[in-house]
Amino acid sequence: MRAILIVNPNATSTTAAGRDLVAHALASRVTLQVAQTTHRGHATELGREARQAGLDLVIVHGGDGTVNEVVNGLLGTPAPTSMQSVTVGPVPLLAVVPGGSANVFARSLGIERDPVAATNQLIDLIGAEHRRRIGLGYCVRVAEGRSEDRRWFLFNAGMGLDADVCAAIDKGRHSGDPVSPSRYVRTAIATFFRRKRADPRLSVTVDGGPEHDGVHYAFVTNTDPWTYLNDRPVRTNPDTRFESGLGVFAMRTTAVFPSLRVVAQLLSPSRAPASSALIRTDDADCVVVRASEPIGLQVDGDYLGERTEVRFVSAPDALDVVAPPTAPAAR
Repeated sequence: MRAILIVNPNATSTTAAGRDLVAHALASRVTLQVAQTTHRGHATELGREARQAGLDLVIVHGGDGTVNEVVNGLLGTPAPTSMQSVTVGPVPLLAVVPGGSANVFARSLGIERDPVAATNQLIDLIGAEHRRRIGLGYCVRVAEGRSEDRRWFLFNAGMGLDADVCAAIDKGRHSGDPVSPSRYVRTAIATFFRRKRADPRLSVTVDGGPEHDGVHYAFVTNTDPWTYLNDRPVRTNPDTRFESGLGVFAMRTTAVFPSLRVVAQLLSPSRAPASSALIRTDDADCVVVRASEPIGLQVDGDYLGERTEVRFVSAPDALDVVAPPTAPAAR
């Protein structure tokens, strides 16, 4: 099996010694080449080159942002009408060795959090030929009636609050601030209170149904959970899976007490979030979010800038991944 290990050397939890250990272990089972990313978008280029070279397996050692870039390189840009990728030739199998601060995608697939344990797990999974066919999400910016700026997402996209948090985290990362779950929490709280008196700017339409206006922020998810507080999963859409449609979670209030009640539900392992101020569904084919003025968009934790209209589409059976054969319980 011909494989490439794509490494982000700047990922939060990667080290030079750890990267060498991962590469050495994998090279004992597959014919391996190693490439390190050097700039933003480089992982996309490497993913595209791996597909064009006809490699069998692409292994990503980095965080969710690096995995997202690789997947966009592997799958290419979908056709606007069919949402089917327009790649030439077969798409390599994808595997992930966690290396970021959250590693939501890997954890949702049941991959071990520790890079060494994950590597040993992947070697066993590759030997047993365990793979899983999963669906992805796809977002398209709509401007002046045209669809442009298309991008695949693995587990989550958001407009409003979450995008502002991701923008703040990115800014801090460029300034050298460490990324951690506690920093996400602090940033989210500060962003929420800074924005809570702002007028709602969003409307949400699910599968061509009625338009829900008065929305402050919206999440569109492809699996559950899509984020963690250390080991505790945060569950906006408990019935959303890689094999189902998209989950929608949109809040029509920023009042403190209703928001706190919903937050408590998000952290509960036994109940789905419910509120008169909440728009929520777990199996949507297409979600359209419109903004009365430009508002931030994030995709898999990567801030993409401001948008006024974005269409989110479910793309079933989009990608083969190395993973345990059954979906794991939240952990």
